[in-house]
Amino acid sequence: MPPSSIVWFRDDLRLADNPALRAALDRDEPVIGLYVLDEESDGIRPLGGASRWWLHHSLASLDARLRERGGSLVLRRGRAGRVVREAVADAGATAVFWNRRYGGAEREVDADLKGALRVEGVEAASFAASVLFEPWTVKTGAGTHFSVFTPFWRACLALPAPRAPLPEPREIPGARSAIASDRLADWGLLPHDPDWAGGLRERWEPGEPAARRRLREFLRDDLDGYDRARDEPAAGATSLMSPRLRWGEVSPHTIWHEAVEAGGGGRFLSELGWREFAWHTLFHAPDLATKNLRPEFDAFPWPHLRPSHLTSWQQGRTGIALVDAGMRELWQTGYMHNRVRMVTASFLIKNLLIDWRRGEQWFWDTLVDADVANNPFNWQWVAGSGADAAPYFRIFNPELQAQKFDPRGEYIAHWAPEYRDDASAAPPEPIVDLGETRRAALDAYEQVKRASRA
Repeated sequence: MPPSSIVWFRDDLRLADNPALRAALDRDEPVIGLYVLDEESDGIRPLGGASRWWLHHSLASLDARLRERGGSLVLRRGRAGRVVREAVADAGATAVFWNRRYGGAEREVDADLKGALRVEGVEAASFAASVLFEPWTVKTGAGTHFSVFTPFWRACLALPAPRAPLPEPREIPGARSAIASDRLADWGLLPHDPDWAGGLRERWEPGEPAARRRLREFLRDDLDGYDRARDEPAAGATSLMSPRLRWGEVSPHTIWHEAVEAGGGGRFLSELGWREFAWHTLFHAPDLATKNLRPEFDAFPWPHLRPSHLTSWQQGRTGIALVDAGMRELWQTGYMHNRVRMVTASFLIKNLLIDWRRGEQWFWDTLVDADVANNPFNWQWVAGSGADAAPYFRIFNPELQAQKFDPRGEYIAHWAPEYRDDASAAPPEPIVDLGETRRAALDAYEQVKRASRA
């Protein structure tokens, strides 16, 4: 079998601006694309249901695009360190390339594999592809990592500008003798009995071509009004690029440069910066999903869980219009407007007094854009326990938020029609009193403040 190179795809399911793929093509030998469904390596977080649905369709799209250009995608599952080495042996590959990951468990898997491959005489190299600024390159004046966003982003912008995206390859020389591959359908990524993904199918088209189309649409139609309308959930002014970035169907470098060329900047680019800050934080705090970043919050006196309250929140049956609308949008589409995410998270943590980790886990399972950095990072921000977090005493009032950001009630009417003025039945009663629970949350927070002074 002639020498070949393996490109190990992970959260970079694209052909354009893919440095690992480019490195393999530069060797001028057959290229084998490989995706490993790793749910076994220590510390690797199993995907949630909505993510599994997206992954299935994005892999199908990637495989089709590789085949159009002469390549193919091999699918295997198991512990990545073992599976990749098996694929190397099966193919007689002389090199393996991948784009870097920044979670603690992922970095450990990658470092161990890189070392093992090199011992075996196989070239192994990794590349920067999923963030604009790698976490170790952005430091304070004292040489430490940042914990506040504004100086972090200022430091990023003082660095050399993000590199230009790499072009999409026209041809990908495939190996003549393909190695064995799993069937995507056999992985069971799609839901059945019941099939709850109808709303996801209606809302989304995964894959690189759809990602590029959506980016062009946003830059053409919505970028100019983004700063003004981004907080209004009924306006449809958000980019909807978050699941595309999560799965790497488009790179942040592509988004950055195309937004700049379209005359954008400012707030939209700073949202990319917030994503960078999440990955920066995870790199330095790998247990972000399970441990308070600010240790004084370990003293927060979470009361005994009332399962009925958690279930009401998950199902959008709290009696609070904006919260219910947001939670139903999430269940139906695998997505929720960012402003409403903050409101629903605040309600769970500070009105229901339920540990933020339970909310983070629900979003992990139901969001198509949940990743190991942004999901816990943003939950900790709302909880007050994270980096540059909103002060705990900043408690979103969902009724005032609705008046300010959904003044005509369009978003609520769409997702929770029983709250319309002309609804045939009275809306449900709230499961808690917003004022009373706000006071209870602030009283509980006193214990955190005492712990911080101790």
